[in-house]
Amino acid sequence: MSNDNKRADSLTGVCFDTDLIVRYGGRGPRYTSYPTALQFNDSVTASVYQEQAVASNASGVPLSLYVHIPFCHSLCYYCGCNKIVTRNQARVDRYLEMLYREIEMQSELFDKSRKIEQLHFGGGTPTYLDNDQLSELLTHLRSAFNFDESDEREFSIEVDPRTVDADGIRHLAKLGFNRLSLGIQDFEPVVMEAVNRVQTPDEVQNLVNSAIDSGFGSISFDLIYGLPHQTVESFNRTLDIVIGMKPDRLAVYNYAHLPQRFKGQRMINADAIPLPETKLELLHHTIDKLCGEGYVYIGMDHFALPGDELVRARLDGTLQRNFQGYSTHRQCDLVSLGVSGIGNIGNLYAQNAITTMEYEEIIERGEFPIKKGILVDDDDLLRADVIQALMCYDSLSFDDFGADHDIDFRDYFADEIKRLGPLADDGLIELDGSGVAITQKGRLLLRSIAMVFDRYIDQAQNDNRFSKAI
Repeated sequence: MSNDNKRADSLTGVCFDTDLIVRYGGRGPRYTSYPTALQFNDSVTASVYQEQAVASNASGVPLSLYVHIPFCHSLCYYCGCNKIVTRNQARVDRYLEMLYREIEMQSELFDKSRKIEQLHFGGGTPTYLDNDQLSELLTHLRSAFNFDESDEREFSIEVDPRTVDADGIRHLAKLGFNRLSLGIQDFEPVVMEAVNRVQTPDEVQNLVNSAIDSGFGSISFDLIYGLPHQTVESFNRTLDIVIGMKPDRLAVYNYAHLPQRFKGQRMINADAIPLPETKLELLHHTIDKLCGEGYVYIGMDHFALPGDELVRARLDGTLQRNFQGYSTHRQCDLVSLGVSGIGNIGNLYAQNAITTMEYEEIIERGEFPIKKGILVDDDDLLRADVIQALMCYDSLSFDDFGADHDIDFRDYFADEIKRLGPLADDGLIELDGSGVAITQKGRLLLRSIAMVFDRYIDQAQNDNRFSKAI
């Protein structure tokens, strides 16, 4: 079977095998990067980053910008993001001042011929900023970088529906955003109250209508399963409401209850959290329901309508996984701005300081806020491409990959091919002399399959900083 045929067949859905999920659904990386952030170290300094960024101009590849806005008006108890709950405007103003300085410093490293094809505002809550603040931020970005203003651009922003109205959505469109991600999580009143995030379906529908009227090319919803008081019946009601709104994309995440790491989660009554078997039922029902309504299961929590860019990218070979999950524009270097942001320039991953205090102090000294990262070697690059192929396309041809990378795949990855054997015996993959194809049973366990090619995993597989695969 050709890779193209395997890729097309894999769009037909998944097969939910509870026994395999229980056996293989342990902790592991989400592979939004390889090597993962656990391998980042302090050998990557600001000077290393500057050297690599300037050198990357020789490639001429376009740029992707990520901007982190850490502020929130209130605490969502489930959240594990890097955030600051505050209503202190002076604190926000200081952060923005430092962010503008970082924008200027970063822009001086990159040739103006390199266009910004992709932009993503994340948080925290980017729509914590009011219209004037968002306008000023976009003005700084556009003056510092060369923005692609064509219809091919992908400019997205995460939106808390409680922080913006229809006029706010129209303002985002005027600023150039054409992708919208709405954080819904659940519409069931008892669940929303238990996690301190209450919004009504009517409020969200008004935002969706405004986004459509304003010309947004893609609308995405985030949902979470495994929250307190959720049942299959209650989450089905949420899914019915969501499907009625017809978002182009859905990300349905597993809630990981880690109160020892995230203080806000201590506000959640652990006794109200669904049992593991109920969480599996929630996942099973969600996949069946969404696929039955015409959504394509991209993989790793992500669904999209057949005409969405993610589905097209999956079919034409331009899909990728990065720190925003699945996305297109695979050819871009990623420049991250703001506290805790992680960039990927050429063979370098680099992360900014993870506290706002340190981030601001470093920038005030006129220095880049880079604190750690990793320069990947040739072996890392090979393994990253293998993992990308498995996570994005569910298949890999040994001969095609070897030809593209000038290696004998069977020889280079002989040990890994042996370790794939038990997975093939259990039906997660099809394995023969020509390559590997992930089965519909294996599509829910992509992380467990990709881990076979992770040379660092023996050092980190018991680390509780990894979430469970299911």
